[in-house]
Amino acid sequence: MQTAAYYFPNFHTDVRNDKYHGPGWTEWELMKCARPHFHGQRQPRIPLWGYEDESLPEAMAKKIDAAADHGLDAFVFDWYWYDGPYLAKALDEGFLKAPNRNRLKFALMWANHDWHDRHPTSYIGTLNAPTIFPWSSTPDTIGWVWDYIIKHYLTQPNYWRVGGKPYFSIYAVKRFIQQMGGSQGAAGVLNCLREKAVKAGLPGVHLNAVWYDNLDDRPFSECATYFWSHEVGFDSYTSYNSAGATPVWSRKFPFVEYCEAAEEYLGLADRALKKLEVPYFPVVTAGWDSSPRTVQSDVYRFGNYPFLPIMETDIAGFRDLLEQLAALLRDRRPEEQILFFNAWNEWTEGSYLEPDTFNGFKLLEEIKSFRTIHP
Repeated sequence: MQTAAYYFPNFHTDVRNDKYHGPGWTEWELMKCARPHFHGQRQPRIPLWGYEDESLPEAMAKKIDAAADHGLDAFVFDWYWYDGPYLAKALDEGFLKAPNRNRLKFALMWANHDWHDRHPTSYIGTLNAPTIFPWSSTPDTIGWVWDYIIKHYLTQPNYWRVGGKPYFSIYAVKRFIQQMGGSQGAAGVLNCLREKAVKAGLPGVHLNAVWYDNLDDRPFSECATYFWSHEVGFDSYTSYNSAGATPVWSRKFPFVEYCEAAEEYLGLADRALKKLEVPYFPVVTAGWDSSPRTVQSDVYRFGNYPFLPIMETDIAGFRDLLEQLAALLRDRRPEEQILFFNAWNEWTEGSYLEPDTFNGFKLLEEIKSFRTIHP
């Protein structure tokens, strides 16, 4: 079995953030201001290692060692391109320059969505959050993106491979298909990526699509998932997290019980593994609390993101979910036995494996124990 954790890189300075939020701003500022809105809500969440700059190789080296020591195989970085790279220093200056980088593989998930002003946002503001950076790639410009990722990432010696090919995931599949001119247009630009990769000496690319259970129901999907694999050409599916993906998230507020959400997600994962035309890689969500991205003086009530229910981390429920997902994957081919985690460090969404002052290394210790049984 292979394990990979999503990595969200907004805990270092970026020139675009400096212009919008002021010099030196990172999402750590939201964490420092977070407070509890309900009895039993655990805020502020404080990182055990402090508010580190992830673009520093020495800070990233600590993360790499902790991940590798506890059974993770790869970080999958959320990767942004708005007419050029954004939030890239965690990977470019931190991970790739860390002295121990070869202890861990890495890959990219293209977060191809518009970047909205939700850092923080008010309850009313969620209805029409301003777009700061639009995702504007087109069939005419996407070749530059392919050249960039092949040169800077896919050809790196510790880039993660699935089935022998570099793994590359696309987050907003509906948006991607629409913006590339439909399913045939999307197939064309993905074939272009494969061809460029082969010319660069790679064996091709393993293309992954982020999937949710409702995507076959318009208006959520540009086309049925059958066409994602058979016409567009994706090789596998996964999910970024399980928050909001099952009915419990609309039934319960302010708290969703971890075990109840896990049980519903197990049903979703089982359906995905049985019905999707290509392999599905399940995801374990560590917890959920997106309230740090809200204006803290607002009344916290159910609404649009980030005003969502809260799911506190449950250590025992987390381990139980690991075992049950492993059971679903048991009969799959070895290259299909892949388990994702959301996330290594989604602090402002309350979904992280990185140690905090409350749970310490408990989640990572559960993964380490799990990997001794499921190597």
